[in-house]
Amino acid sequence: MEKKIEFYMTAGIATDMDSDISFASEIGSIIHQFINDDWGTLCKEDCESNEQAKKDGGRILGAYETTRGRVYVITDDALANPKITTVLYASEY
Repeated sequence: MEKKIEFYMTAGIATDMDSDISFASEIGSIIHQFINDDWGTLCKEDCESNEQAKKDGGRILGAYETTRGRVYVITDDALANPKITTVLYASEY
């Protein structure tokens, strides 16, 4: 069975993407990094936690610096189908 990912974003991210094409491109790049297991600026322990979650289930976190501040990408459960993944500003967490 193919795993599906459903991406969501907060209103703050959506509004800023609508008004700034460069920022929208940054978010696209971040999503690409995230789905390719590049967790951004996380510490080693958080990266290891993500790898464990991919095997056993659990939350996956990515953290990325953008021109508009720090952004998180969070998957609620790595083994869920579909995987629910949200893009948000760190300040919205």
